[in-house]
Amino acid sequence: METLRYGSKGPMVEYLQLALERAGYDPGNIDGIFGKRTHAALEQFQRANGLAADGIAGRLTWAKLFPYLAGYTIHIVRAGDTLHDIAKMHDTTVNAIETANPEIEAQNLVLGAELVVPLDFPVVPVNVNYSYALLALLIDGLTARYPFLREGQIGTSVMGKPIYSIAIGQGEKQVSYNASHHANEWITTPVLMQYLERYASAYVNSGSIAGTPARTLYQGATLYLVPMVNPDGVDLVTGALKPDDSYYRQAAAFSEYYPDIPFPSGWKANISGVDLNLGYPAEWERARSIKFAEGFTRPGPRDYVGTAPLAEPENRAMARFTELHDFRLTLSYHTQGRTIYWKFADYEPENSRAIAEAFSKASGYLVEETPYRSGFAGYKDWFIQSYDLPGYTIEAGQGQNPLPLSQFADIYRENEGILTLGMVLAPN
Repeated sequence: METLRYGSKGPMVEYLQLALERAGYDPGNIDGIFGKRTHAALEQFQRANGLAADGIAGRLTWAKLFPYLAGYTIHIVRAGDTLHDIAKMHDTTVNAIETANPEIEAQNLVLGAELVVPLDFPVVPVNVNYSYALLALLIDGLTARYPFLREGQIGTSVMGKPIYSIAIGQGEKQVSYNASHHANEWITTPVLMQYLERYASAYVNSGSIAGTPARTLYQGATLYLVPMVNPDGVDLVTGALKPDDSYYRQAAAFSEYYPDIPFPSGWKANISGVDLNLGYPAEWERARSIKFAEGFTRPGPRDYVGTAPLAEPENRAMARFTELHDFRLTLSYHTQGRTIYWKFADYEPENSRAIAEAFSKASGYLVEETPYRSGFAGYKDWFIQSYDLPGYTIEAGQGQNPLPLSQFADIYRENEGILTLGMVLAPN
């Protein structure tokens, strides 16, 4: 995390404000502006934690704030400790500690052992702009809290950032959901992450999600999530990538050729200016002809297909990840339009229309065929063409990208049923 001080702005300030709020201090609105209230709250936090109260968030301060972002702390067992005492000390529950530490014996705690202690708040925030750095923290926090989650890395971005996957479930039937192919559609990342957290919590507590028992889902399917396909692009749009970075300057230069598209808010592409959802070998040449005719002939914020299918590392990572598994159904999350796209060209996988109608009933979204100008070289298109199995693009929310976080609650509510039914209705 970068060093922050009075006057700093951006998503890292939002994370500072979020952590302070979770720790019981009042930074004011979580607005990404390091003002007087944030400064005062940080000084109070520093004093309470034995730090120099300088109002600057540096390395030592971030280390103390870490539990309030990742959602857990480490407790070293001391003589006389009981799980009840540890839970009370950290304002959490014995059940949460036992879930995070499945190997421990409650009546025989080992002196000096390190226990993961989940804190009493949801890990996944829905009131801040996302970034690669935040996603990494959240994955760390969720896998610590729920060790049955399985973290993976499917590849790296242009800038070398890991492209993460997370798996949950033990069923033979495999399904996969992805988000943030498009940078300014990053609100889809917290949709998948909140679903994962709620599903994991429901599983631990023998609860249900979208009306389906979580344990039934867990035993019946294995769900693989790729919550941020395009981490470099997301960082550009949300402000985590700074204007003095060479990649930022390159993207800004690309954007000058497309003056009608606002920068960086209109950026959908990866950091090299290639639209990742036009980068798969599913009639890519036709996509190229369409987009070149529309004027997207060079790298830029959107709709440039690149030099060849799978030329970009993010596309190769997704294709390789798919080829290494036996996914029976995929969902690709985008914004916006409250629409479900279900077919590619003349391919109509068995039951795919019926599944789309079930998704529609659960969400209120319309079932439509992809418009011709956008109907080629996407991940959904390639998956259907390659495997003749149900693949869907879900266009969540309504309005102009990037959608505001004020829409998040509605978007999540509309899609929880789709995310659950994907596992239930995927063919065996």
